[in-house]
Amino acid sequence: MPAEPKSSTPLAPLILIVTLFFLWGVANNLNDVLMPHLRKAFFLTDLQSSLVQSAFYLGYFFLALPAGWAIQRWGYQRTVLIGLLVFGVGALMFYPAAEFREYAWFLAALFVVASGLAFLETSANPLMTVLGDPARAEQRLNLAQAFNPLGAISGVLIGREFILSGVEPTQQELAAMSAAQLEAFQITEAQSVQMPYLVIAGVVLTWAVLVAMTKFPPQAQAPEPASRDSLTMREAISQLRGKRHFLFGVAAQFFYVGAQVGIWSFMIRYAQAQVPGMGEKSAAAYLTWSLVAFMVGRFVGTALMIRFTPTRLMGGFALANVVLTLTAVFVGGPLGLYALAASSFFMSIMFPTIFASSLRELGPLTKAASSFLVMSIIGGAVLTALMGAVSDAGSIRFAMLVPTVCFLVVGSFAWNAGRVPTHDLKAVAAL
Repeated sequence: MPAEPKSSTPLAPLILIVTLFFLWGVANNLNDVLMPHLRKAFFLTDLQSSLVQSAFYLGYFFLALPAGWAIQRWGYQRTVLIGLLVFGVGALMFYPAAEFREYAWFLAALFVVASGLAFLETSANPLMTVLGDPARAEQRLNLAQAFNPLGAISGVLIGREFILSGVEPTQQELAAMSAAQLEAFQITEAQSVQMPYLVIAGVVLTWAVLVAMTKFPPQAQAPEPASRDSLTMREAISQLRGKRHFLFGVAAQFFYVGAQVGIWSFMIRYAQAQVPGMGEKSAAAYLTWSLVAFMVGRFVGTALMIRFTPTRLMGGFALANVVLTLTAVFVGGPLGLYALAASSFFMSIMFPTIFASSLRELGPLTKAASSFLVMSIIGGAVLTALMGAVSDAGSIRFAMLVPTVCFLVVGSFAWNAGRVPTHDLKAVAAL
């Protein structure tokens, strides 16, 4: 009688891992509030404020491969624990950053936070693909990722209520302030980040204790014993270079993350530029509703995957977003803002679908491949900065052409994936 180890997986580890998707959603989307907040507090240009995302996603880029190595050496559970500890330390760094009132310190704290998240995402995403039926890997990962926008919405709400002050002096009002008044304004704005990040640090470090105390199933604990099929990271990388579908997936993930991060990072800026008189808190509400649309899209998209091939569905969503971002560019105003917010619904399934599709049939290469897919998140650093440069040189409307190009790449990957022979996803279970 065949054994069914997956059916006996304890509930506690599943809850702990799914909650990680919520936690990194909070951290990721707090950045979308931090960008306009720090832009105001430090009098930054759009390009300078975009360094918030650049510092953040560089952490993913540099730590993703070490995270993959950690999985091979210590297993998933210990890698998750490392990620939580580093994440917690990064959140604690916001307190001295606000005291020193140095923009570089904020960027350093964001880099450390993202370094911890690199360990979490590199381990949690593939772990979800093995905790169940391999043929439902894409659907299961989409379901787990559906909790990510709950964290994203929470992050924006935390930022809107506890970081954004609603105090937005004009250039004339700033010029009329005395040196003491200007310093007091900057101190207040900088220190508003301290309490939210201290609370986040407390939650994350508490979660690390729970992960350390919980018994995980064998595939999440110690690394598998060496076998004839086991590969070193160097051997895996060498073989991955010949996997065209996987390489295209890495590129698609780079452009997708760049589009997502860029749109969300500049939505408040776009709203204030396109709708005269709109304050930062009102603009943040549009970002919140955009993330609600993203969350709804995750659940709707996951349900639609029962009837439609995931990559084909993603291709249709990518085409819709090309139309919506072009509306934001060439129409602008309130309609452009609505189109930009609506694009989140169609972005919803892209990250997990690209991730799971790219890992298809990689077998023992899957761990290393997962690291590269997480490294591709650096698109958020590169393309958001490009959008900031375009905005400074022209306007925030034309900066939205960058996401348009990104969605064209994602659509191309979806079309290519539809032509790749599709077998069951049992090989994805060979993590």
